[in-house]
Amino acid sequence: MVGAGGIGCELLKTLALSGFQDIHIIDMDTIEVSNLNRQFLFRQSHVGQSKAKVARDAVLRFRPNISITPYHANVKESRFNVDFFKEFDVVLNGLDNLDARRHVNRLCLAAGIPLVESGTTGFLGQVTVHLKGKTECYECQPKPAPKTYPVCTITSTPSKFVHCIVWAKDLLFAKLFGDKNQENDLNVHSSDTANSSEHSEDVFECRKDEDIERYGRRIYDHVFGHNIEVALSNEETWKNRNKPRPIYSKDVLPEEQTKENGNEEKGCAADDVSAMVSLSLKNPQDIWSLVENSRVFLEALRLFFLKREKDIGNLTFDKDDQLAVEFVTAAANIRASSFGIPLHSLFEAKGIAGNIVHAVATTNAIIAGLIVIEAIKVLQKDNNNYRMTYCLEHPSRKLLLMPVEPYEPNRSCYVCSETPLSLEVNTQRCKLRDFVEKIIKAKLGMNFPLIMQGASILYEVGEDLEEDMVVIYAANLEKALSELPSPVTSGSVLTVEDLQQEFSCSINIKHREEFDEEKEPDGMLLSGWVEAPVDKDNNKPIGNDESTSNALPSMETLEGDKDDEIQETSEVVEAFAGKKRKLSEVSEVTAPDPSGPSSINQNKPEKLDIDDEDDELIISDDWESFTKKKKL
Repeated sequence: MVGAGGIGCELLKTLALSGFQDIHIIDMDTIEVSNLNRQFLFRQSHVGQSKAKVARDAVLRFRPNISITPYHANVKESRFNVDFFKEFDVVLNGLDNLDARRHVNRLCLAAGIPLVESGTTGFLGQVTVHLKGKTECYECQPKPAPKTYPVCTITSTPSKFVHCIVWAKDLLFAKLFGDKNQENDLNVHSSDTANSSEHSEDVFECRKDEDIERYGRRIYDHVFGHNIEVALSNEETWKNRNKPRPIYSKDVLPEEQTKENGNEEKGCAADDVSAMVSLSLKNPQDIWSLVENSRVFLEALRLFFLKREKDIGNLTFDKDDQLAVEFVTAAANIRASSFGIPLHSLFEAKGIAGNIVHAVATTNAIIAGLIVIEAIKVLQKDNNNYRMTYCLEHPSRKLLLMPVEPYEPNRSCYVCSETPLSLEVNTQRCKLRDFVEKIIKAKLGMNFPLIMQGASILYEVGEDLEEDMVVIYAANLEKALSELPSPVTSGSVLTVEDLQQEFSCSINIKHREEFDEEKEPDGMLLSGWVEAPVDKDNNKPIGNDESTSNALPSMETLEGDKDDEIQETSEVVEAFAGKKRKLSEVSEVTAPDPSGPSSINQNKPEKLDIDDEDDELIISDDWESFTKKKKL
C-alpha cells in the first residue's frame, strides 16, 4: 500500500478484515487534527505521529495475527526501488499527487507488478487496474495542466473571486513575505511626476525607523489605492468594464483604530499566531466586512513582522498556515470589494487558495472495498474480470457504481509503449537547466535523470558520482543546448533515463526561433506528451458535445485543507457504459460515425482520474450537470 490517509485507512482495515496476511504500507505524512473526521484509525492523541505506524498499530489491535510493516517515508526514496517492488504480489495506491503516482506507475511497470490505482473527491471515486502489456498504464492518457489565468486578468481586470485569491496568494503574499527580488506587477510606478518621489523606491521595503503600523498602511494604500488609480488611468481598459474603486486605509480605518487593532498578548506562540484571535473574530464561516478585512490585513502583516520575522524572505503560501490564510483572505476580499466582486468567508477563501474539495468518508470506504475486490482478482489471476469502477454522485441507469472493462495499452504512450517524443526549442538560447527543470522533471516526472546524446552523457544525477563529474554536469546546466560538449541541434535525438524508475524515453529535437510568451511561456513545445484541451473562449473543459478527444482538463481550482485537496490532474478515458468491453474492441473504434458529430463519445462516460489527497482530484467543473444531461 502507498498512502495511509483517507482511502488508506479504510483500505488497510478492509484488507485486514478480508484475510490479507502480509501488508507493507508507505506514507510520509504525520497525522493532523483535520484528518480525524474521516481517517478513523487515528485519534486526537495521535496528532503529530506517523500515519503508517499508527494505522498499523490500530489494525493490529483487532487483527493481531497478521503482518503489517509500516514505512514512515517518501515512496520516491531510493530504497523503494524496482527490486523492492518485485517483492510484492500487488501494489495498491492511495496517493495525493501526480508526481508520486507516475513514479509508482513506472516502478510497477519496471518490476512487472500489477498496480491498482484509486481516488475520490467528494461523492465521486474510481478504481483502475494496470498490468504491464495487458492494460493501460496510469500515464497512457493525458494529464491536464493545473488551471491557470492570464496575467493581465489577475493584475488588472479580475472578474471572479478566484482571480483575487490568485493575486493575493501568488503576487502580494509572495512579494511581501517571499523573495523580494522576484519580478511581478505589484510595484507599479506612477507616471505622475508629483508622486514620483513617493513611488520611485520599492514600497515593499520597510523604511528605516518606520514602525510596522505605518508600513502596513503604506502597503495597503499602494496595492489597494495607488495601483488601482494607475489602472484607472488607462481609460481604454474600462470602456466595457465596471471601473474599480481605489481604497485607502484612512477612508476605512482611521489612525486611532489601528492603534487598537490587535491584542499582542492573545496570539503568543509563533506556531499558532492568528490575526483572528488577536481581533476576537471566532467564526471562519462569517463573511467579514471591508472594515474587518482591513483590520485582519493590517494585523496579519503586523504579526508576520513581529512573530515570524526570521521567516520573511523565504515564505511560500501554505494552506495549513493560519496566518497566511488570514492575510490572503483579507487581501483578496479588499481587492474584491474594490472591483465589485462578492466577498467570501475565510473558510471559502481557504478552500479556493488551497485547492480543496471536502472529503466524504463513505466514498473512501466504497472505493477501498472496490480496491480490495480488484486486488483479490489480481491474486487469483482472474484477468478476464478486472474492472475499472467509477463511483458517481448521481445515478446513471439506476447505478451509482459503474464497472467498465480496462483498456489495452495506448500505443502512443511514451511510458509503457516507448514512443519517441518531439521537442521544439530554441537550441541556441535554451539552457540545459531549463530543459531539465521544465521538461524532464516537470512534464516527464523524472527524479534522477540521465541525459545522453549517442554515447555522450550530458547530465546525470546520483549519489555515487565522482566530484569532477558533478562539477562538469553542473557547468553543463548553465550552457545553451547548442553549446554543450556534444552540441544539441535540430535533428538531435536525446535519450533520457531515470535509473531509479528504470524508465527511459527518446526525445527528437527540432530547433525553433520564436515562441509565443503568452501561450508557450516555457519557450519549448513538447509533443507526444499531451495535455488535455481547453475551450479557450470559456476556460472550460471540452466535453463530449464538443470533441471526440478522450482528454479533459482540470476544473477551476477549488478548495480544501491538507486532507481534502484537489489534485493537479484529471484524466478521461473513453468507456462504454452498461456493457462489458473487451480489450480487443478498443482498436475497432477509430473514428466518429458519420451520422452525427461526436457520436462515439455520446455513448461513453468519462473516466475521472480522481486523485486522493489522501483522497481527491480535479474533474470537469461541469460534471454535475453533465451527468444529468448525458446518459452514461
